[in-house]
Amino acid sequence: MATDLLNISPQLIVLSTTVIVLCLEMARLPRAALWALVVGMLTATGVAVDMLGTDTTAFSTTFRVDALSLWAVIILGPATILFALLGRSELKDSAREGTIYSLMGFSALGAMILAGSGDLMFIVLGLLISTLAGMAMAAHPRNDPSSEGAMKYFIYGSVAGAIMLFGLTFWAGLAGTTLISGINNPDLSSYAVMFGFITLVIGIGYAASLFPVHFWTPDTFEGAPVSIAAYLSVVPKIGALFALAQVVRDLPVSLVDWPLILAVLAALSMTFGNVVALWQDNVIRLLAYSTIAQSGYYVLGVIGVGQSSLAIDSLVVFGVAYLLMNAGAFAITLGEGTRLDDFKGMGKRRPWQAVGMTIFLLSLVGMPPLAGFAGKFLLFGAAIESGYSWLAVVAILNSAISLAVYMRIVVPMFFQEAEDGQIRTYAPGTSFVWISTFVLTVVVGIGVQWFLT
Repeated sequence: MATDLLNISPQLIVLSTTVIVLCLEMARLPRAALWALVVGMLTATGVAVDMLGTDTTAFSTTFRVDALSLWAVIILGPATILFALLGRSELKDSAREGTIYSLMGFSALGAMILAGSGDLMFIVLGLLISTLAGMAMAAHPRNDPSSEGAMKYFIYGSVAGAIMLFGLTFWAGLAGTTLISGINNPDLSSYAVMFGFITLVIGIGYAASLFPVHFWTPDTFEGAPVSIAAYLSVVPKIGALFALAQVVRDLPVSLVDWPLILAVLAALSMTFGNVVALWQDNVIRLLAYSTIAQSGYYVLGVIGVGQSSLAIDSLVVFGVAYLLMNAGAFAITLGEGTRLDDFKGMGKRRPWQAVGMTIFLLSLVGMPPLAGFAGKFLLFGAAIESGYSWLAVVAILNSAISLAVYMRIVVPMFFQEAEDGQIRTYAPGTSFVWISTFVLTVVVGIGVQWFLT
């Protein structure tokens, strides 16, 4: 028992931190709650870094302590801090400010549980913790758009979760165990395993905003505070896709051609997200459809699990890159406004922020030498090594489409005159987030390329 508890110490630290944050919120000390969250997440991240290289399990192999679960803590711990700082900038002195910090902690814990799942019940538990906390955060403003977005998040989640649970009962019944490794049996019925896998993808795809269970995403992001939309675009997605990678590690291709199923979903997600984003006039909705497309790119790394030496590296590097460029883009959107017109003339009145936003968007496209390029380079390599060169071509073509999408923000910044109106000011937390992510987007991109070379 002691060894098991030590193996999951990063997750236990996150759990303890979140409980402390909740107690501080009950005492109406939101600022102390924020600092407790920062200290706790940094501590968990440090412990996870120290544990890198560990490859073991805990609690009778139900939880995996490996590269995916440890990197999930290393990515999601700092991510939670960044989004909490954005939340402080946007929701300061609101009645439930501290509640948001505790919900962010719980949702991050759910995503970390997902990333280390070795048992089907941990997948269910992780999804419930992560998404239920997200639903509460999305409903924070208590107005019609936020309530509508949170209800759509809840309804889609309820249906997707019910379908997933129904399918997973077939897996557990066939294998005689809820352990994911129990599916690694070529004697099982391929039809039943395929049905279970498809329902699992529905449940995980909902959390990751994968086509066709993505429909909650634009309305939920638009109705929620910008900081919450930014959080939902990153933390649950990484946890869900890491969980999917844990599942396919033990799923024989002879039972179900899961790489082909995921390849089709990836192509549809990339294409749908980028094409529909071309028609959006609201920056948050545009970024929401962008997250759908980015999920499609991310699945390329999952397809390579067990088939490509680049798979795990691609999932980790793109996870870091996606956090940086998405957090930065949402931070500047929080500072400027959510309409495309709010970005007009930004190159003259705020040149550094305009350059920063351009860097984040180009990184989302996958332009070198930025972090997004390093991540996508590895993702494409993993897909090619796995025999899915056609999918890499689809991804490259979609990157070209995404350039047109993001130019809809860049062009007004540098080539259109600003409208008359009050110039908004950046809160300290917002400035810290966009500046730090701006620097790291460049540094990580160059660093990964130097390391690969």
